[in-house]
Amino acid sequence: MYQERPSRLAGAVVWTNSPAGAGTQPVLPDGCIDLLWNEGRLLVAGPDTRAHLHDGPPASWSGLRFFPGAAPALLGVPAHELRDQRVDLAELWPAAEVRRLCARVEAAPHPATALEELALQRAAPPDRALRRLVTALAEGRPVAATAGELGLSARQLHRRSLTAFGYGPKTLARILRLQRALALARRGVPYADTASRAGYADQAHLARDVRELSGMTLTDLLLRQRGEQVDTVSVGVVHDGVPLAPDRVPGLDPARVPRADQLLVHGVHLGRPVAP
Repeated sequence: MYQERPSRLAGAVVWTNSPAGAGTQPVLPDGCIDLLWNEGRLLVAGPDTRAHLHDGPPASWSGLRFFPGAAPALLGVPAHELRDQRVDLAELWPAAEVRRLCARVEAAPHPATALEELALQRAAPPDRALRRLVTALAEGRPVAATAGELGLSARQLHRRSLTAFGYGPKTLARILRLQRALALARRGVPYADTASRAGYADQAHLARDVRELSGMTLTDLLLRQRGEQVDTVSVGVVHDGVPLAPDRVPGLDPARVPRADQLLVHGVHLGRPVAP
């Protein structure tokens, strides 16, 4: 089962996953970098430009998902060097330091909380311009207009985006648009309306983008987790194997699911699934 909570680190999310069954789920691009704990190892999941499938056996994971653009300053590595990669933290930091941190996380009652503490101790002050950029693009603002509002040229914005996100601002905007579409579709919004509201030209444009970024159709993506468990108190419900907003499930009081607008199908939460 996948569970998450907001972190004390601004904009970050603390999460855990203990797989309920066999099989792996795709990690969709989301603009984020994660610090991971898995079977005695500290790893970093870099920013994805395509769906990533974990190729190992099912295992328990803990992680801290940084706000887009926040991790490179803490890690000391530009995001583009981690793009589409999963690397041991020891490849980025001194091995002796990583061994000490691994021992600390191993001894902690809750590894995910230990990851959060580690990040809180090392986090750099947030880059307000980058946060404004993410917020604007997540709302569907045009890249050029956003650059102008930030007082940056197109070249300056591209250079800063490569360092912070691992790709240029147009790719980031495309990825965040996918997240808007997934959030709408999981709430039961018809695909044509989802496309229009998320900022696609039409439903066919949405379908192409979903397939290119996830490797599957939108319907397959939403139904991929048929029958698996979700944390219904925190995120949403699966009714007869189909993801639905809580107010559309027969006999369910929506008040039991306070975040109905953030429906999560186990394994795919706004792009970042449970098994990196």
